[in-house]
Amino acid sequence: MVTMRDVAERAGVSIATVSFLLNDTKPVTPATRARIEEAMLELGYRRNMVARALASRRTRIIAMAYPALEHRFGMSTAEFFTAAAERARAKEYHLVLWPVGNDGVELRELLGQGLVDGVVLMEVQLADPRVEVLRETGTPFALIGRTAELGGLAHVDIDFDATVEAAVEHLYSLGHRELVLISGDLADPRFHDYGPWVRSEAAYRRVVAEYGLHIVVEPSSDSPRAGREAAERVLQHHPETTAILVMNEYATLGVVSALKRQGRDVPGDVSVLSLFMVPEVAALSDPELTYLRTPGHELGQLGIEALIRQLDGADPLPPQLVPATLSPGGTVGPPPR
Repeated sequence: MVTMRDVAERAGVSIATVSFLLNDTKPVTPATRARIEEAMLELGYRRNMVARALASRRTRIIAMAYPALEHRFGMSTAEFFTAAAERARAKEYHLVLWPVGNDGVELRELLGQGLVDGVVLMEVQLADPRVEVLRETGTPFALIGRTAELGGLAHVDIDFDATVEAAVEHLYSLGHRELVLISGDLADPRFHDYGPWVRSEAAYRRVVAEYGLHIVVEPSSDSPRAGREAAERVLQHHPETTAILVMNEYATLGVVSALKRQGRDVPGDVSVLSLFMVPEVAALSDPELTYLRTPGHELGQLGIEALIRQLDGADPLPPQLVPATLSPGGTVGPPPR
């Protein structure tokens, strides 16, 4: 078995220097680091992560807390996670996914075992119990999302106001005046305090009012069936509608399906614009969806960066809001004459 002594001899350094690098206990020069890592690669040396954790009192493991029982794990979510994993790996950390509930109970139990150095919270509620758990346990953390009170919290998030403004402006510029938002169902106990849905609906109501348009919001949960049912209600109660904006990616697929079942041409009779989506889901629709591209890659990396700066004692990352960007497709066009 290859030992630290073997690595030290191959790299021409002391065993102590190899130990400093492996356990992250003292800095080494970039040139020395390169020689040691090259020797490790040539000899096939494998780092003992348990020993490193014991020596440094750090695991080099970060958890991303995702409430999988409350929130469907979709393609947009996967993009956040993979981008975060890339940034963590580049910083020599490992990222694990913790599918723990939003109530903070399971999170507290896991934190008590000392498994991770810090936590990134996803699917943040306006009053999120997990934040208080992390504060009480003294665990470093960052948010991908925002609570209502942000004092002292490291966070990054989607700029919901800018995203909704861009969506409404795009439809208005094409001539649409009869809009409907199929939003999240805030009456659902799982989502009544869910930041993205609350902020997006509030932004929509504000922007549409500024344009002098009638405000129509139809609730829907996060499934294709719920989207179909919401679209059917829109056609029944608001037949004059020429454009529908949809919050959830899965519900959007159901909206397009329902319109086509009812004999409505998309976009000839009704345009459909998804507010938050990734290309892989947009391509599942026929025609391919027009959507606002979720900035999952940017936010996944920024969320990890915000946490790692805390762990490494670096300057904090300033809070950042990133808007979704319009991606043209085949479901938006001018309103019918």
